[in-house]
Amino acid sequence: MATLLYPGSFDPVTRGHMDIIARAAKLCETLVVAVMHNPDKRGAIDPDERVALLKKACAQMSNVRVIKHGGLLIECAADVGADAVVRGVRPLGDFENEYQMAQINRMLGGVETLLLTTSEDCANISSSIVRQIAAFGGDIENLVPEGMANDVMGALGHLKP
Repeated sequence: MATLLYPGSFDPVTRGHMDIIARAAKLCETLVVAVMHNPDKRGAIDPDERVALLKKACAQMSNVRVIKHGGLLIECAADVGADAVVRGVRPLGDFENEYQMAQINRMLGGVETLLLTTSEDCANISSSIVRQIAAFGGDIENLVPEGMANDVMGALGHLKP
């Protein structure tokens, strides 16, 4: 059975991420969730703390492993022995970017990409929305993994509008 890789910045982890993780984990023997460094993004949460938050959120999923990786996605896929990459696609705007990245990753490293559409109830959730609401002290309970609002608020505590 396959090993799948789900890469992202997870800054912070959201219910949308967990939707993709739970669904992808059912499709493979091992799902590796990789906190990746994106040089185009300045992270709000330290990558090691993102890994810790994801490990807590995924604790009940025995076939999910969480790692941190600082290189190219194709290098990460090779390092973990991934058969394919999984990416979540929201209704507006994600497909074009994900399609382009999937083509580049296949061209550079022969890595296939599986695109999973988000569940309807998670389609409008993004890490940037969670960060913005948290910065204003808003309620993020329904936007992050169950029982983790305080952990995420603590990790984002330094943000101010």
